[in-house]
Amino acid sequence: MTGYLTTHVLDTARGCPAEGLDIDLYRIEGDIRTLIKSLKTNSDGRTDEQILPAESFETGTYELVFHAGAYLDACGTPPEEPRFLDIIPIRFGMSEPSHYHVPLLLSPFGYGTYRGS
Repeated sequence: MTGYLTTHVLDTARGCPAEGLDIDLYRIEGDIRTLIKSLKTNSDGRTDEQILPAESFETGTYELVFHAGAYLDACGTPPEEPRFLDIIPIRFGMSEPSHYHVPLLLSPFGYGTYRGS
């Protein structure tokens, strides 16, 4: 089996996929954090391509960074200064070559994630 990484972002406050949310993927090696790719969610709250496709997959520690504040601003969520949720980093490990799905459930005042399928 070959590994790959996907995500899905749902705006639980508005009850819809989070379209237009910027996501960065980093590989973590000790104290070194290397940007691998930057993507944006589509109308289904997913990225148009796998975040980490099979041909680039390596086991290890990664971080997805969700730019929630800019998304909330673009959606017209009433502004705060500073915004309660702005940048949401989720650091996780991929220990074997399989499908890793790391979704984000987002609202202006909370978020959740899990290992999906």
